Amino acid sequence: MNLSLDNPQTVAAPFGDRFAHVARLDLDGGALLMLAGQVAVDDAGEVVAPGDAAAQAERIFEIIHGLLAAHGATFADVLHIRTFMTSLQDLPAYAAVRRGLFPAHPATNPPASTTVEVNRLFLPGAVLEVEVTAAVRS
Repeated sequence: MNLSLDNPQTVAAPFGDRFAHVARLDLDGGALLMLAGQVAVDDAGEVVAPGDAAAQAERIFEIIHGLLAAHGATFADVLHIRTFMTSLQDLPAYAAVRRGLFPAHPATNPPASTTVEVNRLFLPGAVLEVEVTAAVRS
């Protein structure tokens, strides 16, 4: 078993280098990836589309795609999604973006999911933060 913490070059570095974007636990036959919560920021760290849940969801999943790809994973490898929202009224807009990435098929289910409404997030204008856990088979 090997644990590594990573900030892949595929995405901007975390704010102030205070955390790692990805914790990777290598196991026999694969790895478990735990992604830090991601918010919709551009490469300069500025919030994208303040207050717009759909646009922020699209940017967040672009960032998550880059983090997963850096470790040989795709959205098909996602086991669990945890979402923090400043308003559950934004759930339909967020859900529409997610359905495009994790469609439910008769033979498969989308990932496990937790969604929580919070008072605010750490960046003004950010309305969503998303954490992902994925499993990569070697």
